[in-house]
Amino acid sequence: MKTDPEALIRQLFTVLEARDLPAALAMFSDDAVIYDPHYPIPTMKGTAAIERGLTWGLGTLSQMGFTVNRVWVDGTHCAVEVDTHHVLNNGMKLDFEQVFLFETQGDRITHLRSFVPYPPPGIGGWISTVTGWWWKLRG
Repeated sequence: MKTDPEALIRQLFTVLEARDLPAALAMFSDDAVIYDPHYPIPTMKGTAAIERGLTWGLGTLSQMGFTVNRVWVDGTHCAVEVDTHHVLNNGMKLDFEQVFLFETQGDRITHLRSFVPYPPPGIGGWISTVTGWWWKLRG
């Protein structure tokens, strides 16, 4: 069965916002891979790992929210820019941009990768932050 990748991705965001774990899991192939740096183990391979990750993610959030800004589709590949609006269980609101890359096969997602606008960790992030402050000071 051939499915429009954009419709599939929008459906995934909808079921995640509804906190419907079984529906979300059903959208992934058995050997799907998700990479998302927000999760304790960012690379999740296969149904069991994805279920564990999404269960954890839904358990830490009282609300998930995604506003789709732009979508690019090339065959079975899709790139999506979103504004993310999540609420942690303690009530703290998290608003940030994300880009997702998706690969699909038929009516299933086979690969999902999240990119976030945070600086790199460690010394690489420190160097770019200090350089940015220096540039601002010098005009």
